[in-house]
Amino acid sequence: MKRTAQVPLLVLTGLGLLHTALFTDLYLRYVKEGLRPLLIISGVLLLLLGLAHAMLDRGPAKTEDHDHGHGDDHGHGHDHSTAPRIAWLLFLPALSLLFYAPPALGAYTASHAGSETVKKQKGFAALPATSPLPMTLTDFTTRVQQDKELAIKGRSVEMTGFATPVKGGGWDLTRIIFTCCAADAQTVKVHMYGTPAPPANTWLAVTGTWHTQGALGTRTAAAALDVHATRNIAQPVNAFTDDLPLTPS
Repeated sequence: MKRTAQVPLLVLTGLGLLHTALFTDLYLRYVKEGLRPLLIISGVLLLLLGLAHAMLDRGPAKTEDHDHGHGDDHGHGHDHSTAPRIAWLLFLPALSLLFYAPPALGAYTASHAGSETVKKQKGFAALPATSPLPMTLTDFTTRVQQDKELAIKGRSVEMTGFATPVKGGGWDLTRIIFTCCAADAQTVKVHMYGTPAPPANTWLAVTGTWHTQGALGTRTAAAALDVHATRNIAQPVNAFTDDLPLTPS
């Protein structure tokens, strides 16, 4: 890659990062919300670096040295440090940040991943009397498998996530969780009973009760729900957490 191509690459990448992090929520498809300031700083630095590079290249040309013979070798500026041609592919992700955001992780990724192992919890607070009770998939799974008081028994709960078809039939309500970014994503799933599988990646709010399978309050209890009702929802703003959803404004 020639030096003249490095400038637009730096500028495009910087503009793409700034566009994604400042004017859209698309960055949440790839990193956690807390990394937004770092993306903005990176975008500014890349943009400034590209502009500085362009200004330096427009400076006075260096005087060619004809005193060493073979002037063609020195004066014609053969650049032996050029990167391989495949480096031009770097323009594709830079342009995609501006014009086409790659799709977010979804059912395909979840179907090839196991469900996250819930951490051991020592105690549980009393559940509010709200019915249906809003819960995250992780909270539901933890209650089902660890709460010795069986507080979840018979309770109507509401959870949100996207549909992941299961090979052989059925489907899971799913959330993909970023610890830092898409590279370290983990998946939590709750299996659904009593309703046909919706299309993959459909976001839903599901109401139901624990599906009796295994001993409630132990690791043998299934993270599963007998579905009473579903409704389609828009993908939440905080789609890659397992928090109660923030709906788009």
